[in-house]
Amino acid sequence: MNIALTIAGSDPTGGAGIQADLKVFHRFGVYGLSALSAATAQNTFRISAIERIEDPFLYEQLNTLLTDMRPDALKTGMLLSTEAVRSVAKAVTSYSLQNLVVDPVILSSTGTSLLEKKAADIMRDELFPLAKVVTPNIVEASALTGLSVSDEGTMEQAAIALKRFGPEFVIITGGHLEDETLEIIYDGKTFHRLRGRKISGEFHGTGCAFSAAITALLAKETPVVDAAREAKAFVAGLIENSLALGKGMKLLNI
Repeated sequence: MNIALTIAGSDPTGGAGIQADLKVFHRFGVYGLSALSAATAQNTFRISAIERIEDPFLYEQLNTLLTDMRPDALKTGMLLSTEAVRSVAKAVTSYSLQNLVVDPVILSSTGTSLLEKKAADIMRDELFPLAKVVTPNIVEASALTGLSVSDEGTMEQAAIALKRFGPEFVIITGGHLEDETLEIIYDGKTFHRLRGRKISGEFHGTGCAFSAAITALLAKETPVVDAAREAKAFVAGLIENSLALGKGMKLLNI
């Protein structure tokens, strides 16, 4: 059976973070492993507290797990600190892990900071070169490049800028655009565009679900562009069937 690993924070709503990633892995028929980077106290409209997992314990989780099982693909979500980013980079390098998907979670859906400024720089400089795919949304792409990413042209510019840091593929997700959803995939030579209809509303965990679906598909040896296309369709279906279980954002029905 194919195996995928998620390294991310806990979301008690189950709408994002490790809980969502594991549900997505299951939907794709992939066995899910997990290592916890942080715990949050949150609901559908706010995060009230974040507790980081200190560096030695995060690496201990990974080291102990990886001496026993080897994932076919892995992804990162919220890492929060410089130490966490470096722990992941160390594990990926030490165990020669393949098919790393980096979802550079910088802000929560509700606007809370989930990655320290210095950690964002370290992620770009030290983790991106190890990645098969990086999947920033336009807000994260803006923070990582210093560009004001707001349309198709600036998404392309950001993809070019981020590709210079070494990932094999850059996927800029444009669910935050006003008129449509657009993912731009760049491999250093060619741009691929995945367009879709924008569904009105506020939805929690779309980026997590998208990157987790890509990770699961990479674990099954699906080519990146095909994986992104299938992941986009998968997330669109989740949005169409989203659940209003709380007082804030809708949750994806994974």
